Amino acid sequence: MSDSLGFLISDVSRLMRRRFDERARLIGVTRAQWRTLFVVSRNEGANQGGLADILEVEPITLCRMVDRLEESGLLERRRDPADRRAWQIFLTPKARPLLDQLRTIGEDMFEHALDGVTQAARDELVAALTLIQTNLNDAPKGKEASHG
Repeated sequence: MSDSLGFLISDVSRLMRRRFDERARLIGVTRAQWRTLFVVSRNEGANQGGLADILEVEPITLCRMVDRLEESGLLERRRDPADRRAWQIFLTPKARPLLDQLRTIGEDMFEHALDGVTQAARDELVAALTLIQTNLNDAPKGKEASHG
């Protein structure tokens, strides 16, 4: 059961990313761009190193992405007042309508994915996934490896 559940969760996640990517490309946004914009929108003012950690990419990779999004007028760097060597990242006003479009794409994709699933089942699914997320976040470091 656990093997099939893991593969199912992974497959659903992969398919959702693929469907979202297909729709986002229609408005000219790549996966890396929309992920970066969403993470910045939730963490405005964070420095590049912190954002790279959240995105699970190397700092140089994020730096290049921020460069491109800054050139497009979607992000801006500001000097960190507490550390003049660091840059804080912020959305520009131009990014907000694009994020609204991406949110609409995401909502439409989720509605399609959940077609035929009752509201009660949706609520149970969210509760179960939230519990799984909490359990995995609270797991002591190294405990998972000690069972293998």
